[in-house]
Amino acid sequence: MFHVVPVIDLREGGVVHARRGDRGRYPPLRSSLCAGNDPVAVVGGLLRLHPFPVVYAADLDAIQGTGENRPTLARLKAAFPDVAFWVDAGFRTADAVRGFVASGLGDAVLGSESLHDLAPLAALRADPAWARVILSLDFRDRFVGPPGLLDRPDLWPQRIITMTLARVGSGEGPDWSRLAEIGRIKPEASLFAAGGVRNGDDLRHLAARGSAGALVATALHDGRIGGGELEALSR
Repeated sequence: MFHVVPVIDLREGGVVHARRGDRGRYPPLRSSLCAGNDPVAVVGGLLRLHPFPVVYAADLDAIQGTGENRPTLARLKAAFPDVAFWVDAGFRTADAVRGFVASGLGDAVLGSESLHDLAPLAALRADPAWARVILSLDFRDRFVGPPGLLDRPDLWPQRIITMTLARVGSGEGPDWSRLAEIGRIKPEASLFAAGGVRNGDDLRHLAARGSAGALVATALHDGRIGGGELEALSR
């Protein structure tokens, strides 16, 4: 089954509209699915569109080291207990991942841009928390992360996100060559595309090429991907 994973970007307790990875310029989200940008209202709007089993949440304040949105994540989990949240909160250490997993708020997304070295992945690989870890391989013009990580697929968990930050919110389409490259490195991984998804055709092409799913935001909020297409893909 192909999984469409809606994305919310959290800053100072609200949802903002991610565009091309320029986090300082993200405006408050304006969506056709809900009024305002309160996270509970936004996720509620997404779930009225389609019963998504998973929602990805990026805590931009934690990623940038300016604060955190842990209370907001707790609100979301309380409001939507049946939704599995994948959370990138700028985790930099194995202990930070273990602590988050123990909180019960979701699975931990380790963004390569937040990692200084390979030690957290090496430490977590034999840990019970490993099953709750997702690795996001982050790219701008080139890979953003610790040297050597792309050469160590043995340190990658089962779920991998290929995140092309410059395409987030751009409507330019998925980064097909990058996805193919990562797929060749670890073909047995569950690979999720992130950045640039425009419409249902992109989702169908990703599914046909073997992707496990895609992270999507803008095309859901502006109506380019509707409930009918999402229902068809989930069958």
